[in-house]
Amino acid sequence: MSFLDLTEPWGKNLSNPFFADAQRSAADVELPGAVSHTQSPIVTGSSVLALKFNGGVMIAADNLASYGSLMRFYDEERLTKVGNNTVVGVGGDISDYQHIQHILDKLEIKEQYNNDGHALEPSHVHEYLARLFYYRRSKMDPLWNQAIVAGVDGPNKEPYIAFADLRGTTYTSEAIATGFAAHLGMPLLRKVTEDDKWKSLTKEQARAVIDDCMRVLFYRDAGSLNKFSVATITAEGIEFLTNQKVSSNWAFAEKQYGYGSQNV
Repeated sequence: MSFLDLTEPWGKNLSNPFFADAQRSAADVELPGAVSHTQSPIVTGSSVLALKFNGGVMIAADNLASYGSLMRFYDEERLTKVGNNTVVGVGGDISDYQHIQHILDKLEIKEQYNNDGHALEPSHVHEYLARLFYYRRSKMDPLWNQAIVAGVDGPNKEPYIAFADLRGTTYTSEAIATGFAAHLGMPLLRKVTEDDKWKSLTKEQARAVIDDCMRVLFYRDAGSLNKFSVATITAEGIEFLTNQKVSSNWAFAEKQYGYGSQNV
């Protein structure tokens, strides 16, 4: 007999625990065909960040997938290439992210079947994901994710970054971040992109900013990993780099109270 069998639906002890099944209310009986939706993600990924630069877009995400607060999986790729000039970075529930990957694969295959000379653009992918997120939210069965769509859009290959999440929220910006990067990384991203500063930002400078953000996240975010992937999207195509790391220096921690062996 489990603990749940010894309690009423509202938490009070049963008057007769030896006949718990007979006293169970109708609300506790699972109806045939009933559907339950997961509202608590189990294995999750955190930060994704992206920014525009002169001639393209750069997007990065670490390779960590956490099981609750346990850093469990160290090789989870959370950037997905869609078409020839789009990369989607996703944080949140990993199983829902894998479902989104399957949907995007089918979308890409369907687009190729048409063979009409048109290809998926970043704005198309973002609009599709936005409708998908809102549809699942309306069914009260959301995809528990935040997605950043990055690429070069239109005939002029203009840099494009857009956001969509489980609530159906969407917007575009010069720099976007999810997870803890929305708090720790956005000040660094805004510093080099706001007021059209990104138009004079070089690819090398953009990579330096990405590295600085990933370093700050590694220092300050307990759910971050010093192993990440970076995708650079320009008119020439997509450059996808994996197993990237940034330098770190933890010598300052020896002077922090509570770190290591110290005499007080």
